[in-house]
Amino acid sequence: MRLKFQWLPVALGFLSIIGYSQSKKTIVPKTYVAHKTENPITIDGDESDPAWNKVAWTDLFTDIEGIEKPKYATQVKMLWDETNFYILAKLEEPHVWANLKQRDTIIFYNNDFEVFIDPDSDTFNYYELEINALNTAWDLFLSKPYRENDNVVLNDWNITGLKSAVKIKGTLNDPTDIDEGWVLEIAIPWAAYKTSYYDKNVPVDNFWRVNFSRVNWQHAITNGKYERKKDSDGKFLPEYNWVWSPMGVINMHEPEKWGYVYFSSKDDVNSFTIPQDEKVKWELYNLYRAQKEYYQKHKVWATSLKSLTKETISVDNKILKPILENHATGFNISVKSPFSNKTLIIKQDGKIISK
Repeated sequence: MRLKFQWLPVALGFLSIIGYSQSKKTIVPKTYVAHKTENPITIDGDESDPAWNKVAWTDLFTDIEGIEKPKYATQVKMLWDETNFYILAKLEEPHVWANLKQRDTIIFYNNDFEVFIDPDSDTFNYYELEINALNTAWDLFLSKPYRENDNVVLNDWNITGLKSAVKIKGTLNDPTDIDEGWVLEIAIPWAAYKTSYYDKNVPVDNFWRVNFSRVNWQHAITNGKYERKKDSDGKFLPEYNWVWSPMGVINMHEPEKWGYVYFSSKDDVNSFTIPQDEKVKWELYNLYRAQKEYYQKHKVWATSLKSLTKETISVDNKILKPILENHATGFNISVKSPFSNKTLIIKQDGKIISK
C-alpha cells in the first residue's frame, strides 16, 4: 500500500502529494491464466484442495522497484468459477505476527497481503483488499488513483460475501520459535464488482488487471510481543514492498502497470498474449506522466509532444504519431492504433477512452 510521497491527514487517514518521477527501466506486466474450477473451493486456508494442485504458482514476487531480491518467498495461485474469483497466497515468514483485529483499520501497519483489481483496465474505479495473519480485512474502492486530486476513496465499501481464511505454519505471535510462514485463501464474489443489476461482469475468456502486494516490516520484540521496529529517532523503519507484477516505483496505485489475469474457460489454454492495444495504452501513459511532470515544473501544459519526449512512439515495430490537444481544462493525447484501427485517447486525469 505504501506510496513514496508526503502524507496529509484526511477522513481516510491520508492524501498524497504526488510526484511523477518514474523508473527508467521498462516495466512489462506479468500475465497469468486462471482456469475455471468445476467444484467450488472450500475456503479454509489449506492449499491441499485438489483443484489447487492442478494449477501453477505465479512467479516469485519481486521488490516493488525491482532493486533488490525479496528476503522471503511469496507466490500466488488463481482459479475461478461462475460465482467467485479464488486466490491462494503462500508467504514464507519466520516470524508470523499480527495485532490488528478490527475490519477496515489500516491493515498494512501489520505484515499483510494485498489484492488490487481493475476490471476494465482504465485505471478508474478499482478495488483494494488487504488481509493480515489474523485474517482481518480492509477493503476499499477508489474512483481514481491517488495521483488525481479529485479522487474518491470509499473506505466503508465492503466486499459482500468475501470469504478468507489463514493457516499458520508455525505459531502466531510467538517470538520464541521460528515459523515457516502463512497461507491465505480468498474467495471474492464477482457480484461485488457489478456496476448494475444487469451487468454481466464474470470475465469468461477475458482479462482483468490485477496485482498483488506483500508488505513486510522489520520487527522488534518488546515485553514478549512483536511490534514494528523503530530507528534511533523513534520513527518506524520503512517497510518492504514485494509484488507479483513490478511497478518500478514505490507506489501500487498506478493500475496501468498491474498484471493481466486471463480467466480461461478452456483447460488447454496455458498462456496469454497481451493485446497490442494495451501496449499502445502503456505508451500513452508514458506521455501522460511526462505531461504531468512538465506541468509541475512550468505550471502550464506542454503544447507539443516534442516538449515532452518525442513526437512518435513505437509499439511492436510500428511507428505511431500521437496528437496532443490542449483545452480549457487540460489536454487530450490521441493516437490511432494500427492493430485495431481504434482511436485511443488519454485525458488529463489519466482516463483512457477508445473510439
